[in-house]
Amino acid sequence: MTKNVIAYLKESAKKYPDKIALIDENRKITFNELDCEARKVARAIVNSCGDIKNQPIAVYMEKSVDCIVAFLGVVYSGNFYSPLDLKMPSVRIERIMNVLQPAAVIYKDKKPEVCGLTGSLISMPKALAAEFADDNVTNYQRVLDSDPVYVLFTSGSTGQPKGVVISHRGVIDYTEWLYDKFHFDENVIFGNQAPFYFDNSILDIYSTLKNGAAMHIIPERLFLFPRRLLEYMNENSINTLFWVPSALIGVANSGALKEVRLENIKKILFCGEVMPCKQLNIWRKEYPDVLYANLYGPTEITDVCTCYVIDREFSDEEALPIGTACENTEVLILNENDKAVGKDEIGELCVRGSCLSMGYYGDCEKTRQVFVQNPLNHKYHELIYRTGDLVKYNEYGEIVYICRKDYQIKHQGYRIELGEIETVCSAMDGVERVCAVYDDVNKKIVLFCSLTGTGQGTAEKEIYRWLKQRLPSYMLPAAIYVKEQLPINANGKIDRVELKKIYI
Repeated sequence: MTKNVIAYLKESAKKYPDKIALIDENRKITFNELDCEARKVARAIVNSCGDIKNQPIAVYMEKSVDCIVAFLGVVYSGNFYSPLDLKMPSVRIERIMNVLQPAAVIYKDKKPEVCGLTGSLISMPKALAAEFADDNVTNYQRVLDSDPVYVLFTSGSTGQPKGVVISHRGVIDYTEWLYDKFHFDENVIFGNQAPFYFDNSILDIYSTLKNGAAMHIIPERLFLFPRRLLEYMNENSINTLFWVPSALIGVANSGALKEVRLENIKKILFCGEVMPCKQLNIWRKEYPDVLYANLYGPTEITDVCTCYVIDREFSDEEALPIGTACENTEVLILNENDKAVGKDEIGELCVRGSCLSMGYYGDCEKTRQVFVQNPLNHKYHELIYRTGDLVKYNEYGEIVYICRKDYQIKHQGYRIELGEIETVCSAMDGVERVCAVYDDVNKKIVLFCSLTGTGQGTAEKEIYRWLKQRLPSYMLPAAIYVKEQLPINANGKIDRVELKKIYI
């Protein structure tokens, strides 16, 4: 039985020792080299920190092959990692460090300059310069599948980042489901888009390790140049994508799909935010034989808890289902009385299973607020995670995402889901990105849009007319702003907080 993610690395290093595992702009590494270098990092941790176990170790470096080497070195040492990116604002890094209090920080070129940092500093180049990787680094063997493998920090409503703790069991459960569902094998070549501090990267990293696959870390700048991005994919024979919808939307809207033909693409998965059917249909028209899947899940449940493999046509104005629960996972949809919803009733999506996070690092109070006793089970202790997302079942028995619970507003006596306004607006020709927010002070709905190249010149009045023909009057925005670009947060999602701060 697999109880530790290091087993994936060791098995692939044994089966495919000379096969390239990871590639970035500066280097590539085989599975055998990856295993060897990870053990070097583990030895450096033991030498610097002693025989510690289940302690947090921060990895502070640019997204690269070296990052993953460091992650696995941390796990080899019997501890758990937390990724920090050099591009993060220093204030955020300092807040994360204050919560995490890592036993050590692994860095490459730039030492972290954070007030109050008490842990050891470990130089990645020095760790890798060691002549011998100690075969006796066996600390990982003492780790249980219920122990942590990583902590990823998400945004917090108070401004304090929340550290989501995920166990080996959660990652293994997820990775095994992916293998069964999508038939990943050693022939898969992933094109990684997600930052390593974002949970979408877990699919790329651990599916590569388990299946002896390969993973290209696509340079971030290429997403600004869709044609060059597609050429890069062809040059490197990339055949599988797991991207945030924003990245797929940008390519679809650019027209690049008509200019550059992807020669190897077989599977396109997406997760992290709503995927508009309009842009999805552009992809499906150009590549009708590709497998497309809409995955859904918050960081607190090891990335994904539901999945819908797209098996029918959707109009541009329809909402794409998020599907049904993954294997070994149960989704509960509860109404305001904590009862299972009835037909056509909207409720909060809650999750139970091995995928559940261990809670928020150093914040038991916040953990207790959202990891709660299953209200449908009064016989024994059983935790569920309350996602804060509102959903309902459609006529096919599939789950349809409505909006965040926070985005459900009461306006003019009506209960309104802002996501519905966004879905209708995003179907309009020429509209690229859409975000609806609620001005709590002035009690009005405000809509922000960015336009594609063909949509330039579209006026707010035209957008309003489009909405008026499709929405009841009480759902119409009181103000519409057309912007060249909408602010995007570090995870590639529209930054609603920033929009409200700037314009409301």
